[in-house]
Amino acid sequence: MLLYLFFVTAWVLTYPDGDPKNIQYVFWKAGLYRMNLDMAAGTMIGDGGGRDKLVVGKTREQLRDRFGYLLRPADASQHLRGCYQNSGFKDSKVLFIRQSPLMVVFDGDKATSLVLIKGC
Repeated sequence: MLLYLFFVTAWVLTYPDGDPKNIQYVFWKAGLYRMNLDMAAGTMIGDGGGRDKLVVGKTREQLRDRFGYLLRPADASQHLRGCYQNSGFKDSKVLFIRQSPLMVVFDGDKATSLVLIKGC
């Protein structure tokens, strides 16, 4: 039991909020913890290896259940809207995860890819 407590304490102290290895984020991804969804979306930005699994193949409804809300490009910030309009996805059906730069591309009702909008 003491070893378990040591392990969890070390994990919490080693990986702060915003780190994809943070214990809260790892448990949230597994469906075991209710995390602030804005923080979860922000942490996903750094989770290059795991973020696609949370999105690709899911329906809009499943994504809304997971992230609370999704934004159409028209409702996103001017910066994100401009990046979308000047991207190769401008004719695709997309939604943004909350206010984050994570753009979900859909084919029908299923998410086919997750794009991190940066540097546009």
